[in-house]
Amino acid sequence: MIDNLFLSATNHLLAQSGWARKRLAPHAGRTARLELQPLGAIDFSVAGDGHLAQWTSDEAPDVLLRVPLGQLPQALGEGMEAVMRQVRIEGNAEFADALGFVFRHLRWDLEEDLSRVVGDIAAHRLVETGRQLTEQGRRALASAGGNVAEYLVEEQPMLVSRHALPGFAAEVAELRDAVARMDKRIARLARR
Repeated sequence: MIDNLFLSATNHLLAQSGWARKRLAPHAGRTARLELQPLGAIDFSVAGDGHLAQWTSDEAPDVLLRVPLGQLPQALGEGMEAVMRQVRIEGNAEFADALGFVFRHLRWDLEEDLSRVVGDIAAHRLVETGRQLTEQGRRALASAGGNVAEYLVEEQPMLVSRHALPGFAAEVAELRDAVARMDKRIARLARR
């Protein structure tokens, strides 16, 4: 089931991206295995038109792509480049390079898909509104984070500000030394 979902989604994106199909077409007939550790593997091949096709065989694939799913959540927040840095690729260098390039740069054209349902103008406005809302959400989150940090530093001092940190560190070192001296005095008095 995950095989079909992966192939359908990827082929949909490839259908929107002629450059990607052109990049994969010279590798028609080559095979790859996408290992989603620990879920399993997806085997596929490249069709003559640059789309992906299901492939099943006991033979070793031309390229093996290992994706550690445990590290993906943190990488997803940083974007597709960060996700692709987590993928380990083995096998035919040219084919691996083509797959890596395509997977790194393949993007969903949401506006194109929406335009088939609601029309071009409405799709453009919906996507633009979504971008603006996302950006406003990011700005609001950053602002709220800054406000919370300022509150915890200035109003309710639970955190130390950056400019006060060196002085605080010096005071902690001085206190540590004083406690060490006190321990030595107590040890000397205890021996008497």
